Amino acid sequence: MRRNSPRTDSPISDDVECDHCKIAATYCRDVLSGKIPACQWVRLACQRQVDDLKRKGWLYRFDKARANRVCKFIECLPHVKGKWGSKYILLEPWQCFSLTTVFGWVDASGLRRFRSAYTEVPRKNAKTTICAGVGLYLLAADDEPGAEVYSAATTRDQARISWEIAHTQAKRSPDMLSFYGLDPLAHSITIPAQAAMFKPLSRDADTLEGLNVHGAIIDELHAHKTREVFDVLNAATGSRRQPLLWAITTAGVNRTGICYEQRDYVCQVLQGRHADDRYFGIIYTLDKEDDWTQRASWIKANPNFGVSVLEDDIRTLCTQARASAASQNNFLTKRLNIWVNAGTAYFNMLAWDACEDVGLCLSDFEGCECWIFIDLASKLDIAAKGYVFKRGDTYYAFGQYYLPEDAIESGNPNYDFYSGWARDKMIGLTPGNVIDFEFIEQDLIEDCRRFDVQQIGFDPWHSTELSTRMMAEGLPMIEFPMTVKRISEPMKNLEALILQKRIQHAHDPVLDWMMSNVEAKIDAKENVFPRKARPENKIDGAVSLIAALGLAMLREEQATPGVRWLTA
Repeated sequence: MRRNSPRTDSPISDDVECDHCKIAATYCRDVLSGKIPACQWVRLACQRQVDDLKRKGWLYRFDKARANRVCKFIECLPHVKGKWGSKYILLEPWQCFSLTTVFGWVDASGLRRFRSAYTEVPRKNAKTTICAGVGLYLLAADDEPGAEVYSAATTRDQARISWEIAHTQAKRSPDMLSFYGLDPLAHSITIPAQAAMFKPLSRDADTLEGLNVHGAIIDELHAHKTREVFDVLNAATGSRRQPLLWAITTAGVNRTGICYEQRDYVCQVLQGRHADDRYFGIIYTLDKEDDWTQRASWIKANPNFGVSVLEDDIRTLCTQARASAASQNNFLTKRLNIWVNAGTAYFNMLAWDACEDVGLCLSDFEGCECWIFIDLASKLDIAAKGYVFKRGDTYYAFGQYYLPEDAIESGNPNYDFYSGWARDKMIGLTPGNVIDFEFIEQDLIEDCRRFDVQQIGFDPWHSTELSTRMMAEGLPMIEFPMTVKRISEPMKNLEALILQKRIQHAHDPVLDWMMSNVEAKIDAKENVFPRKARPENKIDGAVSLIAALGLAMLREEQATPGVRWLTA
């Protein structure tokens, strides 16, 4: 859907007085009716806004004047890159929706509801230009004395991209310079009379301390290898009345980084699994069942399709992606906003993601037949326990993980996400600097009370003492050596189950990460064995799942002699 009557001469015209809230409401209605193709996350974001507008007796109200104001401000800014049909920015309906939603909601005192925002959208959808406009608005028109606004990134060059657009927009807008008292300097845009500034900020800046952030625009959050910049900015908003931290990014490949963490959080908020009225989020991508080679999918993922996203360009890149595995990941992430594996991962993570059932819980299987494998390869890092259940022709997978408390320290290369997962109870911590196996033993005993555990597999190379104690407790322990002979067939069959959607798994970021880290060592007989590219790329959860599935396979083979369990 396109806006009509683009301006061609001046920002002072009848169109600047248009009702952007009405445009946004029409966009919501068209998304929810199916008139505008959209993925589940866009539909959920629109439904959230519709539901919020119907709420009575709530802490927040929707102020149309505030919502329209930010859009009018941005539409007074000039285009500074590319060839456009108008001199000034003309917001598309999807942009009106995000901007009016973020800026329109206020509390009883008139302060902004949303303090955090996350927009994930493919490249070429004019996100950096909107970043620049939002930054200028937060600096000059948000009624915040001494506003500090930052365009943030991991490097100086990246941080300057959206800031330089804002800098050029300001210099080309003499009326705005005069009205707001802006002074576009070489390395900052200031309002001297208010001691306000807008400047680029990066991890390699001289210091990240002493900030008093009113607004921060983080462009390409997926490129942040650590959470340092994000956390510093987030923590530096505490003394502001209505701060806003807005991350705008494309998809990436790092499922353990701060970007995927925020994405996962947004998904939980949109699904109603986590209540957070102060966090706005929207993700433009494909649904799991969509064919990425089809034009309909390109339209769904790119809200600016036909505007700044050109069909011929997408078609050419798609053709290259279909012919070259090296080009495919780049096309999927940058042009369709799909998170993929990095490198040469063995499992197809798009197919793995399609097997996720967010409503699946381990407690749903109490009393059911179960196969378990414990991977105790390290006492100093993660130990993992994999569960496999079967109902009909479908298998169900779960993981449980253990980590010594002292492993969560800043020197650990996995510190960022270990600490987050531990905080969210996704990893169990044991005291000290090595894993206390007693915790695992007690959990195994409890597993046998809850489930009809057929076998608990262990690698005798690492688990002799634990297995001996568990056998004394009467648990059904069985040796399952981590050899090519034992692991190759289950690994191939897991790959087949994933592609056939015959295995389901719960929402588990730890297991997702470990599955994405699995690479394959292939011998002359085409046997496969799981390996990792680097020591920090843990695969323990994936190995425990493969082995637990191997135990279930043995049961199937024994029940049907001479019949191959599953073709790989």
